[in-house]
Amino acid sequence: MSEPAPALHPVEAEIMDVVWDRGDVSVRDVMETLNAAAAKPRAYTTVMTMLGRLHAKAMVTRRREGKTDVYAPAHTRDEYADLRAQAEVAALVDTFGDAALIHFAKQVAELDPARRKAIQRLARGS
Repeated sequence: MSEPAPALHPVEAEIMDVVWDRGDVSVRDVMETLNAAAAKPRAYTTVMTMLGRLHAKAMVTRRREGKTDVYAPAHTRDEYADLRAQAEVAALVDTFGDAALIHFAKQVAELDPARRKAIQRLARGS
């Protein structure tokens, strides 16, 4: 299993949305995209710091192009969601044990039969 994906601070999540939507980006690209529709503009240094944190969390890769750092997503949005779900479920099971598993089983049992079958197929990897 992969390393658990970290939970994201709200500003980190905003930045990751830009990175996922645009792919390779510079700090300035992210800042300009965020500020184009923001009620509260983000400073260059804030975006730079947050991208550094996202890099430390292995959420983005970083490469140097001339004097500019270029960031790219380390995982797709869907891969991240899957990794976060794995981490959250593991944490619930670690904390609540069988009680958590019983509630998961109840939730699955209450699903529409077609959706339940689709989820079972996905869980089997087919």
